[in-house]
Amino acid sequence: MKITIVSFAMAAALGLIACDNTKHNTLTEQEKTEGWELLFDGETLDGWRDYNGTALTGPWEVVNGTIQADGQGSDASGYIVTDKAYENFELSWDWKISKGGNSGLLYHVVERPQFPVPYVTGPEYQLIDDINFAEPLEDWQRCGVDYAMYLPDFNTIKVHPAGEWNNSKIIFDNGHVTYFMNGHKTVEFDAWSDDWFSRKNSGKWANAPEYGLAHKGLICLQDHGYPAWFRNIKIKELPRKTREARLFNGEDITNWDKYGTELWYVKDGLLVCESGPDKQYGYLATREYYDDFDLSVEFKQEADGNSGVFIRSFVEEKDVKVNGWQVEVAPKGFDTGGIYESYGRGWLIQIPDEKENILKQGEWNTMRIRVQGDNVQTWLNGEEMVNIRDEKIGAGQGRIALQIHDGGGIKVLWRNLHLQTL
Repeated sequence: MKITIVSFAMAAALGLIACDNTKHNTLTEQEKTEGWELLFDGETLDGWRDYNGTALTGPWEVVNGTIQADGQGSDASGYIVTDKAYENFELSWDWKISKGGNSGLLYHVVERPQFPVPYVTGPEYQLIDDINFAEPLEDWQRCGVDYAMYLPDFNTIKVHPAGEWNNSKIIFDNGHVTYFMNGHKTVEFDAWSDDWFSRKNSGKWANAPEYGLAHKGLICLQDHGYPAWFRNIKIKELPRKTREARLFNGEDITNWDKYGTELWYVKDGLLVCESGPDKQYGYLATREYYDDFDLSVEFKQEADGNSGVFIRSFVEEKDVKVNGWQVEVAPKGFDTGGIYESYGRGWLIQIPDEKENILKQGEWNTMRIRVQGDNVQTWLNGEEMVNIRDEKIGAGQGRIALQIHDGGGIKVLWRNLHLQTL
């Protein structure tokens, strides 16, 4: 017995027995002062729930001060998300994975019934056992990548093997993104840049129109059918920077996405929308999301002017259909400046009858739309049309989109689309 005790003591003194006395899942006083918050308290899964759900049903549990993925998930299930959405942040977490395992951390995830899985909206920091994974991996699938988008230098990235702890960090600062692995910077890029859109539209996400567009969203952990463990998950929010945007450059529509077969083109410095031979709905949507903003736009209705400006809208993956809230642009008598919820509640607010004459048919009109939180205000030619607060609008986010109504015979000109984020 004495020999055993002495031998153990000598081994510990020589560092042959690892003793981790670090207190995990806590914040230092300095971190608290700097604004860090824990996303996992080490004891419960409070603040987490199923993706697109209201409660936590698994396959996750707390084991020895870690969040453990049981390995029962799949591509279609096994995702948990934070209750709170985050926009700009510094996020740090420890993780380890089982031999041959696959997992990931996603951010800016948007929940809607139309999005069955979080990765069609949220970018992913890939966590996987490259060495022992059962199938060959493409470089864009390997550990530490911005999944299917940006790669680290695999010659310099240092990842501890399966069963050992790693630390990862993401800094998302108003579109400038930096990834770290075990204290070393590995990936750096600018979201929503021309290069970013080129990668998005030519690879895995070409058929996922809303991938990566959200400026805020939920943090998500993935159980992809393999056990994985997480601890020391902490986040510090960073301030939002306001900016001005000229949505239409007067030359082309390269910064927009076209949906449907209707006609969108530039002529004499004006953006023209016109019904095509199919006489169906058509949309021209911004590439980026704009959530809180003050937008000014001029329009002229040359023919039946049934159109609109969608706010906080999104495109369904397999359909030419835009969901969201429409600020109406229509012929006189049809509530230009009112707000209509497409594929939902219909009219939320129409304009008073006495304001119908504010619209100048066949002439240029100026529409102003201010969206902040749950409040939407509209003005037409300097006159306030509506002022509404709505909980669902407050929870929404998405693109700005111009519409051609179905039925044919529509032609509307647009110019001077100026936006200030709030």
